[in-house]
Amino acid sequence: MRDDGTLDDQYGLGGSADRSDDISSTVRPTGSAEPATPRRFSLGSLRTRLPGFANPLAAPPGRTRLAVATGAVCCLGLIGVSQVSSGPVNDPATAMSAQEAAERATADAASRGMARQAPAPATPSATPAADPDVTSTPTAQPKPTVKSTPKAKPKPKPKPTRIAPVAGLDRAQMDNATTIVRTGRDMGVPRRGLIIAVATAMQESNLYNYASGVLPESQNYPHQAIGWDHDSVGLFQQRPSSGWGTVADLMKPAYATRQFLAALEQIPGWQNMALTDAAQAVQISAFPWAYAQHEWRATEVVDAVLG
Repeated sequence: MRDDGTLDDQYGLGGSADRSDDISSTVRPTGSAEPATPRRFSLGSLRTRLPGFANPLAAPPGRTRLAVATGAVCCLGLIGVSQVSSGPVNDPATAMSAQEAAERATADAASRGMARQAPAPATPSATPAADPDVTSTPTAQPKPTVKSTPKAKPKPKPKPTRIAPVAGLDRAQMDNATTIVRTGRDMGVPRRGLIIAVATAMQESNLYNYASGVLPESQNYPHQAIGWDHDSVGLFQQRPSSGWGTVADLMKPAYATRQFLAALEQIPGWQNMALTDAAQAVQISAFPWAYAQHEWRATEVVDAVLG
């Protein structure tokens, strides 16, 4: 055991400033009432050491207290943080700051001994970030479906009204007379020309579509009677050998009518002629006066068809 006189007066003029026991230990328990080894203390020594017991970390008067706290900053190493302060030994605020710095330094030292864990890799975003240098192509939007409007079905042409027979004609005769009138109307022939055409067909064929016994070919087409007047065929008994047309064409009532009316319109002043003269100018018949007898009946038929 050392001399108490030397130990008690560590702050005296004769005390050693370089001894290790002059500095209070940072691990000395401040709350222990009895030291591990009993020592003798005098009253002067107790007063001198009382500040040291009250604040083991307090620096002596006139001296500089240095507290070093170390911490790990990122992965670059240790940085020393120094705190320099001077003040009265009995300042509680200064003592508490030094004590907290020591505790934090101890905690930092302990944390440096722990194993470091690598940070968890960042979870990639579900939606990739758009590249600012790449122009995004707009997504083609589906076009709205356009419902096609069904085209209206063309209305069927109305069937020609079947005219009831007049002027003592039967059904077949009336149908042929109706064909003559309607064909002439489509050609723009005036009413007088229609009456002449119907009267001529009454005289030549009695309004029946004739085939020829001389031309067996004519019998291959629709017909209602057979005649033997040379090669004359059809409603107007027109001869293919005279240039009126082919047998097949002349056996069609509409075609035969157009041929007759076209020839009638070539006669100058036919509108002012007597019916029999106008018909004879076209037909050149051996009985030129015979056409006049059918004028009144032809007029009744044309009026019935034209309505």
